[in-house]
Amino acid sequence: HVQLVESGGGSVQAGGSLSISCVASGDASSSYCMGWFRRVAGKEREAVASICRPGPITSYADSVKGRFTISQDNAKNTLTLQMNNLKPEDTAMYYCAGTRFLLLSANRLRPSQYTYWGPGTQVTVS
Repeated sequence: HVQLVESGGGSVQAGGSLSISCVASGDASSSYCMGWFRRVAGKEREAVASICRPGPITSYADSVKGRFTISQDNAKNTLTLQMNNLKPEDTAMYYCAGTRFLLLSANRLRPSQYTYWGPGTQVTVS
C-alpha cells in the first residue's frame, strides 16, 4: 500500500516560481508512473505532468510545457514539480498520484489511470 503526501504549496505572484514535493511511503518502489494533477473548484481534474519508468519518460500538459519540470528522486521516494513563470490560471489544488501499472504513452496524463493519490496542496498565483 502506497501513501502520498504533498507539500510546498503556497501563494506566489505571477511570474514567480514555486516547487512542490510529494513523498511516498509504503511500497513506493513498485510505482511505474507518478504524476501531478490539479483541480480548480467546480472544474474537472486535469493533468499537469507525469514521469514513468523505464527512462524515465516525462510528459507534460501543453499549458505547462516549458514552464514546469517534473523530477523524481527514487532514493528519497520523492516526486517534485518545479513551477516557473507561474500564471494566475495555474491556481489550483495540486495532487500527486501514482500507479503500479506501466502506462501507454496515450494514458500517462489521464487521471483515471492512476490508482493512489495524495490529499493535495494548494497553489495560488496572483
